Amino acid sequence: MSEGCVEGGDSSLTQRINSATQRIGAFDKSHPLVWDLLLAGSLLVGGAIDVSGGGWRSVAPNPDVPLWPALICTVGFPLTVLRRRTHPLGALLAMFPLALTLGWSGAGLQTAVFCELIVIFNIALRLPMRQLALTGVLLGIPLVVGAARFPENGWAILLQSSLTSFAAVALLGIAVRTRQEYTASLRERAKQLEIERDQQAQLATAAERTRIAREMHDILGHNLSVITGLADGGSYAAKKNPQRATEALDAIATTSRQALTELRRLLGILQNDDLADTPAELAPQPGLGELDQLIATVRAAGLPVQVTVTGDFELEELESAPRGRQLTVYRVVQEALTNTLKHAGPDATATVTLSRTPESITAEIIDTGRRATRASSGGRGITGMRERTALYAGTLDVGPLPPPDSGWRVHLHLPNDEDDRL
Repeated sequence: MSEGCVEGGDSSLTQRINSATQRIGAFDKSHPLVWDLLLAGSLLVGGAIDVSGGGWRSVAPNPDVPLWPALICTVGFPLTVLRRRTHPLGALLAMFPLALTLGWSGAGLQTAVFCELIVIFNIALRLPMRQLALTGVLLGIPLVVGAARFPENGWAILLQSSLTSFAAVALLGIAVRTRQEYTASLRERAKQLEIERDQQAQLATAAERTRIAREMHDILGHNLSVITGLADGGSYAAKKNPQRATEALDAIATTSRQALTELRRLLGILQNDDLADTPAELAPQPGLGELDQLIATVRAAGLPVQVTVTGDFELEELESAPRGRQLTVYRVVQEALTNTLKHAGPDATATVTLSRTPESITAEIIDTGRRATRASSGGRGITGMRERTALYAGTLDVGPLPPPDSGWRVHLHLPNDEDDRL
């Protein structure tokens, strides 16, 4: 037979033993009374056979002992085993007068020993360790009484063997208890890990929902604001200059297509791969290189915007900043100009000032519109800007300009990491 067959056979045998043990344990937990009655009945029948056959006298310290102590103990010991689960120490206390009767009379019953070993095992398995000291006392007193009553019958050897058996069974109960506690701790740990995994999944889902909501707000909010501005301007121009109205409609169409393209790309990434007919269209996130196009669309919507670059770098050099920071600056500028289109009024203007130093990137957007409380408009634009800024440990100041000026100011400051500093 090959080694693989031997290993397979051993593995199959182990699996069958484990399966049988699990089935017995499950039956024991679901029907404890049936198992207890079966055990007590087996001990009772075995003791009755021993007593009726007279074989017990051959091992008894006092062969001339009357029959009645053996009969009482044959019935009493198995009955006490019924209480071993719920009250193991009480079962041992109930055995104590029976054990004293055996020790005093000199009767010897193997059934009594088996019952004592079963109760000792349950005490070690279910009760605190300090109860084992009391258990040893209750077991030792009947043995000492028997040794004192019949010293000529080798009680020293019997006492030693009995105590050794009791200690071995107690150690077995402790080992089983330790194994059960270890298994229970593993199950509890696995349960805690499942809870933590579910919590992490929920947090990740919430974070992803927030990110999706932020991206969709930035995409749709900006483009719809531009479309609204173009539509209002086209409607006004249609009365005096049809050519300008046509240009406005063309710009609306272009902006709408761009919004739909970005929206399809975002939803395509979210779509389940198993349900997708075609792969999602991928494209880089916008950065400072796309800022000119953003400014152009805002200007086409009717908002005059002036861009100024200060500091140690030109706009082209700003594009060498990390892409994540570029996206944050782009989205903050986009949201600030979108809010200006929505809230600042028809005669507003805006300035965008960008600056990069070896330590940081800053962006400031100021408009000359009405002093509206834009943060209370119910949207999530400012919240989204703060969330993006917090990702890079930056600061964002948003609020109206101090009197007598009117307008709104958004100031973004993003520190560079050590690896990003030039």
